[in-house]
Amino acid sequence: MHASLSRILVSGLSATALLLAGCGGSGGGETKQPRSDTTCDGKIEGVAHITVWFHSEQSSEIGTLRSQVKEFNKAQHQVRVELVSLPGRRPYRELVDSAAASGDLPDLLDFDGPNLYSYAWSGKIRPIGSCVPAALRADLLPSIRRQGTYAGQLWGVGTFDSGMGLYVRKSVLRKAGIRIPEGAGDAWTADEFTGILHRLRKQGYRTPLDLYLYSIKPGDEWPTYGFAPAVWSAGGDLIDPKSYRTADGYLNSPATVKALTTIQGWVKEGLVDPGKDDRAFVEGRSVISWLGHWVYGDYTEAFPDDVGIVPLPDFGKGTVTGMGSWQWGVPAGEADGDAVWRFLAFLLKPEQVHRMTVANGAIPATNSAVKLSTQYGPNGPEHLYIEQLRSGVARPRPQTPAYPAITDAFSWAFRKIILDRAPVESTLDQAADRIDKDLAAHDGYPQQGP
Repeated sequence: MHASLSRILVSGLSATALLLAGCGGSGGGETKQPRSDTTCDGKIEGVAHITVWFHSEQSSEIGTLRSQVKEFNKAQHQVRVELVSLPGRRPYRELVDSAAASGDLPDLLDFDGPNLYSYAWSGKIRPIGSCVPAALRADLLPSIRRQGTYAGQLWGVGTFDSGMGLYVRKSVLRKAGIRIPEGAGDAWTADEFTGILHRLRKQGYRTPLDLYLYSIKPGDEWPTYGFAPAVWSAGGDLIDPKSYRTADGYLNSPATVKALTTIQGWVKEGLVDPGKDDRAFVEGRSVISWLGHWVYGDYTEAFPDDVGIVPLPDFGKGTVTGMGSWQWGVPAGEADGDAVWRFLAFLLKPEQVHRMTVANGAIPATNSAVKLSTQYGPNGPEHLYIEQLRSGVARPRPQTPAYPAITDAFSWAFRKIILDRAPVESTLDQAADRIDKDLAAHDGYPQQGP
């Protein structure tokens, strides 16, 4: 029944309706949020066939998962997995929403972490705490557990997490007499960082900072993932972090205004690469890049032994960074949760987590897998990412079903402020109003479901 789906994907996804018609799934549609976690009972009846949806952004990532599926199917005969690879971030989210509306979700689904709260609240996925053994739960990085939790229950788990910081050309900084921070407690202040950018300009680097403006586009998650940490570091927020009932006074607070005014100032002064492509750092136009783990390979290939990773600037309340990546969840429906979990448990074995993170460059989701990694170990070149995830320097994006509205509004505001150089305070006022209108339309997203 999935052959038709494959043909549609190969031909370029001619229409969402055709795609969904070609999908067999567990159904579930808009089932309300379960009141208890009964996803796993420890039993698998007969031979279970499960369908898995996976978004494909890297050929190495999807290739690794295909190999893992083959190995899993070959190793046992009680659970048979069929993998369906679908397009990257934005079209994938639209396909998931359409499939949920028509009752055609698969048995196991991967999704960007912050969307979990909306999916859980609306009943698209089931809680999985009953499936996860205590020993494995303890082995997960605290950031993975936090990202996957909503309303006191665990709804999702990932095999990898993300890391973000400032990539720097160490030789350039040393030549300019600029200190290189040694850890999260040693971050440059925002004022210090501004001075560093000016000093680097005097060294001949006209646009010393890369903010990856290339990716600040409608529908892209980079503005929120990349720059909410600056807001948090300044003492602001995207929404009331306790009640999640209003963005007014938080997204447009003086702290948020100050942080984004500082970043806008770097752009206005011409210190930031204009972002016409994604090669500012590798081509040497910029010597500091505000980015994440996914560019480590390209950057170190361009400048062997000369790339360091340091914390994001401290805007007043300590350095903060982002966290959260793609997670696995079990859609609402009739699929055998224990069968689904058996495959997911296989993916979470230390050697399988290590295998995937070698392929995609992400941070291993379990402490046992971190021990297998030279990159993220105590003396590894990317150890800062682990330090940030374990210590609480990394923060999740707002854990509320309103997140899609929040990220859309913040990204819109950030684009206006940075690309159009719009007035910061009034633009944030408009963004806060957008979020509060969404909250009002959903009665604040009460946890018992819509």
